[in-house]
Amino acid sequence: MKIKLAKTVTALLLLLLILNSCMYLQQPTMIFFPSSEIAQTPANWNLEYEDVSFNAEDGTQLHGWYIPHPGASKVLLFFHGNGGNISHRGDSVTIFHNLGLNVFIIDYRGYGKSQGVASEDGIYQDAAAAWQYLTQTRNHASKDIIIFGRSLGGAVATHLATEVQAGALILESTFSSARDMAHTMLPLLSRLVLPRYRFDTERRIPRVNCPLLVLHSPDDEIIPFHLGEKVFQAAKQPKSFVALHGDHNSGFLQSRPEYEAALRQFVSEY
Repeated sequence: MKIKLAKTVTALLLLLLILNSCMYLQQPTMIFFPSSEIAQTPANWNLEYEDVSFNAEDGTQLHGWYIPHPGASKVLLFFHGNGGNISHRGDSVTIFHNLGLNVFIIDYRGYGKSQGVASEDGIYQDAAAAWQYLTQTRNHASKDIIIFGRSLGGAVATHLATEVQAGALILESTFSSARDMAHTMLPLLSRLVLPRYRFDTERRIPRVNCPLLVLHSPDDEIIPFHLGEKVFQAAKQPKSFVALHGDHNSGFLQSRPEYEAALRQFVSEY
């Protein structure tokens, strides 16, 4: 009986090891959905822009667009979600530009024209390189930089905001951690598989020392509303929360003009 039990336990452990090995290799394709095709440029959105190339600390060459606003001193550093690339963010870029902000939007490594392959540590490096470009190459004061992250970009934005002293942080439709997302999407499997990624915004957000605005929709079908609430609850004051309406990818458009009004008030106040 003991030998049979030992064999059963050994088989189960072997199956668990095989499952974790397979899922470890599959996790990047479950997290990152990059596109290399640049579908549009800001010229298609009737905006002037500069093509920007810069390097991450490890030498990876990155690409972004700097979209100036005449007379503006403040700049929004834009981190997008896990799909597509910067050419798919025209609506958002236009909204922020219309608020009177310069906008710097970048593609993570492996996205758009940026070289390399996406990874958690890698895209954190990319965010730090974007900050360095704004503060050292373009001489923007730290207090004049607003960091913005949507969806996965919220984790990137939060990580950067713990490393620098930004003027403000805006998080839209983001999640508390990769583990929480896994529990939501794959309740049983996520408890058997070791996570390859952390993206632990809930743990990092208490270390952010600038004003915070969190926006999320209860109708979000991809990232549950309560995960956005967890991020907000873990953060320090001053902070504000705005409930949007509409789905994950277009809720900010479905919530206009309230969405724009909330952004304008936050930017003007802080």
